[in-house]
Amino acid sequence: MRKSVKKSSACPGSGELVECLAIMPKKNFSSLDSLRPIATIINEAHAALDDETFTINDSAMPEVLAGALGAGAGFAGSFVALSTLGITGLSAAGITSGLAAAGGGLSTAAAVGGIAVSPMVAGLAVLAAPAVVLAGVGMGVASAIKHKKLVQEKSRLYAKAIETLYAITATLKNEVDITKERADTLNAYNIALQMIARDLKADLGI
Repeated sequence: MRKSVKKSSACPGSGELVECLAIMPKKNFSSLDSLRPIATIINEAHAALDDETFTINDSAMPEVLAGALGAGAGFAGSFVALSTLGITGLSAAGITSGLAAAGGGLSTAAAVGGIAVSPMVAGLAVLAAPAVVLAGVGMGVASAIKHKKLVQEKSRLYAKAIETLYAITATLKNEVDITKERADTLNAYNIALQMIARDLKADLGI
């Protein structure tokens, strides 16, 4: 009987990188923009460590921290799902209105020709059209560069998250007469950072 060979999850040489990226499993963080909430949490955690008056209410993502604190230290969920609580501008209404605005001209032109096309559907066509221009070698090179930068940033943030976790743990252990509000704040960042580290670790395959 022929033995099956397990393929490595690591990408091959640069010549096959584009094909490799196409078959890789979906990541928790697929772009540099998706990493911004992580950088925010890490920076705020350091601010909370340095300033005893810093609380969850001072955070740019209070819903995320409240959710983390409510979930507790044993929560095995994903930071990606939790962080959507603190992201604005991605509502269904916002996306719909954006597509309608983009497709308004195309919808009008279609109507003149006797074809009924809704502005939102037309918007999908308008926004998708530029993708055709990116086909070919140029798109492959750009994808490879973006992927490399993304991996590097994930690695950097993972190291910072682990470093910050150690700092928070030490503070919670050694700080004398810590108030409940401060303890809750640090615990919220601690739990959020644990989720972040877990998600980044999965993305990096380490």
